[in-house]
Amino acid sequence: MSEQTVVHLLRHGEVFNPGKVLYGRLPGFRLSDGGLAMADEAAAWFAGRDVTRLVSSPLERAQQTAAPIAAVLDLPVSIDDRLIEAGNAFEGLRVGVGDGVLRAPQHWWKLRNPFRPSWGEPYVEIAARMLAAVEAARDAARGHEAVLVSHQLPIWTLRLHVEGRRYAHDPRRRQCGLASVTSLTYDGDRVAGVGYAEPAGATDPDAVPGA
Repeated sequence: MSEQTVVHLLRHGEVFNPGKVLYGRLPGFRLSDGGLAMADEAAAWFAGRDVTRLVSSPLERAQQTAAPIAAVLDLPVSIDDRLIEAGNAFEGLRVGVGDGVLRAPQHWWKLRNPFRPSWGEPYVEIAARMLAAVEAARDAARGHEAVLVSHQLPIWTLRLHVEGRRYAHDPRRRQCGLASVTSLTYDGDRVAGVGYAEPAGATDPDAVPGA
C-alpha cells in the first residue's frame, strides 16, 4: 500500500471588520474576539493528531489562527506566500448587494467575465499556487499530517480543482465556513479523498467579505 498523508486546509477565524469592506490582502485586519475563540477551537480539534507540519498564509489573520495550533502541537509556523488570499479589484470597498460598490456603473466592466474572473486573480492561477503549496506540505509530512492556514476562496478553488469541477461558482454555495477544515487524504501522490469539518461550528460563508 502507498504511504498515506493528510493535508488539512484551515480557513482562518472571524475578522474584526466593522466597515464590512472586502479586505482581501489589505494589512491591519485581525481576528475578532470571536475569531480568536474559533482559532482555539480549531487548535483543540487538531490536538492529538499526527501533525508534523504547520504552514500559514502571510496575512495576519491567518497567522493568528495558526498560533494556538502551534502552541498545542509544539510546532513552528512556516509562512508560504502561495496560501495568501486571492487578489481582488474591489479591496477596501463595500460589496454588499444593494449598498455596495456594485451599484456604481464605473465598476460594472470589472464584472464582465465571471469565468476568469475579470475582477481578480484568475481561478486557474489560484488553483496552481494552492496545489503547489499543498504538495510541498504533503512531501514535508509524508506519512503524517500537515495543517495549512489559508482563506476561503483559495481553499474552495483548490477543492474545485481536485474534484474536477468548474471554477466559476456561486460564492453563497461554498462549503468553507470560518475556521473550517478541508482535508485532502493522499495515497502516495494521489488524492484519495476529500473531507470537511467545522470545529468551531457552522458559520455563514458570506458573513465576512474578503475572508
